[in-house]
Amino acid sequence: MTMPTAPDHDSPPTALDTDYYAVFADVPEADRLFWKRARTFAEDTLAEVNQAWDQGEYPLHLARRLGELDLLTDGVVGPGLTPMSPLAAGLVNMEISRGDGSMGTVIAVQGGLALRSIALFGSAEQQARWLVPLARGEKLGAFALTEPTHGSDSVALETTAVRDGDGWVINGCKRWIGNGSVGDVTVVWARDEQGHVRGFLVEQDTPGYRGETIRGKASLRAIHQAHITLTDVRVPLDAVLPGTHSFKDASRVLLATRLGVAWAALGHATAVFEAALTYSRTRIQFGKPLASFQLVQERLTRMLATLTTMQLTCRHLAALDQAGTLTPTQAALAKYTNTRGARELAAIARDMLGGNGILLENHVIRHMADVESLHTYEGTESIQALLIGRDLTGISAFA
Repeated sequence: MTMPTAPDHDSPPTALDTDYYAVFADVPEADRLFWKRARTFAEDTLAEVNQAWDQGEYPLHLARRLGELDLLTDGVVGPGLTPMSPLAAGLVNMEISRGDGSMGTVIAVQGGLALRSIALFGSAEQQARWLVPLARGEKLGAFALTEPTHGSDSVALETTAVRDGDGWVINGCKRWIGNGSVGDVTVVWARDEQGHVRGFLVEQDTPGYRGETIRGKASLRAIHQAHITLTDVRVPLDAVLPGTHSFKDASRVLLATRLGVAWAALGHATAVFEAALTYSRTRIQFGKPLASFQLVQERLTRMLATLTTMQLTCRHLAALDQAGTLTPTQAALAKYTNTRGARELAAIARDMLGGNGILLENHVIRHMADVESLHTYEGTESIQALLIGRDLTGISAFA
């Protein structure tokens, strides 16, 4: 009997293109080209990213490389930006996250949040200055909404912006801000003197802006999030995003990213499923491959069922997004469903690999840890449930 060959841990895992229901068999060629570029990036950079994750380092040149490959826009529409369909944007999110969650979060921060804020609410001058450099990765952007004491209740933000002569003076603190300590410009959400929530473009070298990289993370270790302190930060009058007037504008950006999070979760789930399947075929125990045991086959089938549900969810909602009929709560349900599914699959895969499951070289534990962040950001599971519950019942359960 010829035994399966053990995997080469010095090489990236081979994509198995798991698609049991042929959900992606008819992807248009224009969208498939984005997907192929994303896969090439993920496979070419995985060894470096794995090491960066292990060391808690942020490989900034890889963030810029994503821009060079035109993979940073998350489907945002704006002057000078390459058109990218919702399906293409989703496939890019999925594929980059199948490689690594930190790089997937680069897209979520740079394109999904910072770029989208300027495209939706910026003036023509602001868009001309920032959109293309951000899309190309020539400049790095951040989105500063969350505060140390206001996460899920970010509507209660305390950061202030006060008119003072020919400018604005901003004071406050922000936390968990991707690119906030290593970027070029931050979209800072603050409350003005009339109580209106506005977005401001604050360049990170502005006096009074201090971004400190948060250390000690056990998730998304290959991208930096920051604690930002804004002390009498003076910006010109035209630093305000003129299309922002209330917290609903910040929410509009967040809502637009939730489907992207669902796609990213699908990428993580695909990675751990395929790692478990490959391992089961090559790992020999009791004289035969793990894949020959009934319990292992049942687990793989259970994982596939969840993965296929996640694929169907993303593909269908991409079609709704393309048609302009996707609702915020549909996107919330996709995030709720897929991040839960990714967590479940990561736990099963880790268990199937036994002690080897905690080694970075086997490409499960990193995804398992990173999914925890995905499950939380852009609205926790509880917040998504309350949004959906309100839509179902017509009754708000928010405190």
